Amino acid sequence: MTYDYDLFVIGAGSGGTRAARVSAAHGARVAVAEEYRVGGTCVIRGCVPKKLLIYGAHFAEDLKDARRFGWDVPDCSFSWPTLRNHVLAEVDRLNAAYTQTLTSHGVEIVAARATLAGPHDVALSDGRTVTAGTILIAVGAHPAVPTCAGHEHGITSNEVFHLPEVPGRILIAGAGYIANEFAGLFHQFGSHVTIANRSRDILRGYDVSIRDRLLQISLMKGLDFKFDATIEAIERGGDGALAVRLAGHDPLNVDCVLFATGRVPNTSGLGLEAAGVDLDVHGAVVVDADNRSTCESVYAVGDVTNRVQLTPVAIREGQAFADSVFGGKPTRVDYDCIPSAVFSHPPLAAVGLTESQAKEKLGSVKVYASDFRPMKNVLAGRDERALYKMVCDGETGRVVGLHMIGPDVPEIMQAAAIAVKAGLTKDQFDDVVALHPTMAEELVLMK
Repeated sequence: MTYDYDLFVIGAGSGGTRAARVSAAHGARVAVAEEYRVGGTCVIRGCVPKKLLIYGAHFAEDLKDARRFGWDVPDCSFSWPTLRNHVLAEVDRLNAAYTQTLTSHGVEIVAARATLAGPHDVALSDGRTVTAGTILIAVGAHPAVPTCAGHEHGITSNEVFHLPEVPGRILIAGAGYIANEFAGLFHQFGSHVTIANRSRDILRGYDVSIRDRLLQISLMKGLDFKFDATIEAIERGGDGALAVRLAGHDPLNVDCVLFATGRVPNTSGLGLEAAGVDLDVHGAVVVDADNRSTCESVYAVGDVTNRVQLTPVAIREGQAFADSVFGGKPTRVDYDCIPSAVFSHPPLAAVGLTESQAKEKLGSVKVYASDFRPMKNVLAGRDERALYKMVCDGETGRVVGLHMIGPDVPEIMQAAAIAVKAGLTKDQFDDVVALHPTMAEELVLMK
């Protein structure tokens, strides 16, 4: 059959744009449909604008610390609208850059909602139906919102970048990476921050020692945590404040409730059943190792598959798809030893197995650690301590996990993750001469 396109991509986020651009470079006739803005969650309302806010939040402590380093810094005021507007302007710039990248590679951008009407048919909200030899689903995910009474009074990470002002009191529901990142930055902006979590654990999946250190530091800074706390109801009073009822805790009065309770694949109403595409119990597209769904002509990459919800993973999947299907170079993504970071305050980073995971998988493990006060914190008069932890195979000495919390650890982890991925041993780490004086030197000095 002759189709309108060789590839039709639904969703112009990180994975979809990479797949579309590379497929077009391989000679495919490609179109991508995007109903909102090119760039997806990461660029428009996720990791990029959030990281810019985090940069802005760091000045709160940096300006105070500067006085200990001899700088005559006056008391400074903070303008949320200034930072917010500059961040949104950068989002606009990136949106234009992503659009230009696609069009310069010959990809047609369709500004419409697209749904599947069959294995090779795509229905567009402008009334057209187009056909494609291959369809790629790259629609990402959206924030989950609890079903408690009054949930409509809360916001999610989608809306937080557009707040008219910094809330004086903010309740953040959840204790994952999104919750802890926004908790840290709003605290630095002057908000009283309360985190309400339905369990007793923050950052599940990260090493216990590291997440306990973050909790300790957060409490020391003045953040409030409510554990085993589920929001039962939210009511807005006449003064605009929100009265929040929590199970097992006293009620709270806050100015803003931010839901950071996970993300849900954007598969609802996508017409996947028309093409015979199966979903799992979480509503994610079921795919094989080659990103192919249960329909031979339909593939999926990124958060919509709910495998690893990280932007670089979506990009790798989009690249692998394009190279495999249109580039004549079969490629699969290796999901082992993916590094990750939480841009909390302070940040943490990890790669490989946690101590408990290593014990369960390997049996015999050896753990090395460095618990120290960064030099800058010493002179600044801060008691905040960093913690680096190395988990090794007890038999071979191979480093199977690396976990860190402290200033700049995400920047350090990228290079360290290469060593862990390569299977280097503790002895090989120790053979490297320390780069002094740095925080990174602790990686080769652990005992």
